[in-house]
Amino acid sequence: METQRQRKIAGIIQQDIAEILQRAATDGGLQGTLISISKVTITTDLSIAKVYVSIFPSTKAPELLKGIKSNEPLIRHELAQRTKNQLRRVPELNFYLDDSLDYIENIEESLKGKENPIENRDLLDKRKKS
Repeated sequence: METQRQRKIAGIIQQDIAEILQRAATDGGLQGTLISISKVTITTDLSIAKVYVSIFPSTKAPELLKGIKSNEPLIRHELAQRTKNQLRRVPELNFYLDDSLDYIENIEESLKGKENPIENRDLLDKRKKS
């Protein structure tokens, strides 16, 4: 069960990291690339934050996620500057790709097409849990 404090800190982290990444994308000449943070979960001891990143267009996602992960110390430092009045210690950041939009899009495409997954369940690929 997530505490009120965990939710509050996750919300702060989510908003700030979204701004940090979007600005980095714009400064890095990636206009037209939309980076958003779909979810942040934080451990009970507030030491680790799982950050789920949604990237559009999704073709650039794996490459951008790799860049984000390699810049984790810089992102964490920037986050520390922004949250120094709210957080005593900035949690370690673990970034994951949120592919739920692609998953939904695949379902919608399947429903529109001839191959309806509701009638033939084998057509839906099994979703991996992250």
